[in-house]
Amino acid sequence: MWSVAVLAFVAIFFLKLPFPFIIFSAGVVGFIGNKLFPSLFQIFKTRGSQQNQAASEEEIVIHTEPSLKRAVRILLACLFLWVAPLFLVRLFLGSQHVLFQEGVFFSKAALVTFGGAYSVLPYVSQQAVEHYHWLAPGQMLDGLGLAETTPGPLIIVLQFVGFLGGWKAPAPFVPWVAAALGSAITTWVTFLPCFLWVFLGAPYVEQLRGNIKITAVLSCITAAVVGVVLNLALWFGMNVLFPAGHAPNWWGACVAITACYGMYRWQWEMITVIGMAGLLGLLHWFVVS
Repeated sequence: MWSVAVLAFVAIFFLKLPFPFIIFSAGVVGFIGNKLFPSLFQIFKTRGSQQNQAASEEEIVIHTEPSLKRAVRILLACLFLWVAPLFLVRLFLGSQHVLFQEGVFFSKAALVTFGGAYSVLPYVSQQAVEHYHWLAPGQMLDGLGLAETTPGPLIIVLQFVGFLGGWKAPAPFVPWVAAALGSAITTWVTFLPCFLWVFLGAPYVEQLRGNIKITAVLSCITAAVVGVVLNLALWFGMNVLFPAGHAPNWWGACVAITACYGMYRWQWEMITVIGMAGLLGLLHWFVVS
């Protein structure tokens, strides 16, 4: 698992390989590795004994049992809701418009959110900043900081990315309208697939939890996500502490080291750290400006 995490980090940080490819490769390694070296790949244990499993099966109600008719109905309804806004945008604005590009890109991002926001954000940052140029690295950092101060999920930073993308290329709308539409379509195509996966896959989860092959694959994917999260930490750290075209941010380094040590040594709570860091940033801005 250590080797998988290291290889995932090298692949995304140095080789710039796409996040979906890394996750897929990790799954393949887990599947093959389980056949060759099962003791190394079966990290996640099956849940409960046979008695507990039997008791759980008795509690399953009818509407949660797998059904092909139910699955097809949910799939068609969600796919229609997912694709309809993209079809309308392409019909009226064209395939090269930023709103359509955001809809397609964040639909792809929604398909590969293995490990949560901290694992998919490197992929989003890499594409939104370096490929599409919807926003600058500093703006991406602002979005991350904004998302960290909210009680909602970190993935909401994608809405910020969609907002700035629409603002930067607003035609034929005024900037604030294009930005609002960009934010809306980003949120829609990011979160709608979540409901599809939950409604479609929930009845099958109980049947898969004892599958050894699946646990081996998930073990490898989890290890790969560790390497991807490390890439995110370094990417944001380098852009905060060593911003392009500017002198090293020694003030930011002091705040980062203090926060890290305080959380590790004295178990500072996250809310306290965020609040104090924001206050220090505000004071620093007043002094410098």
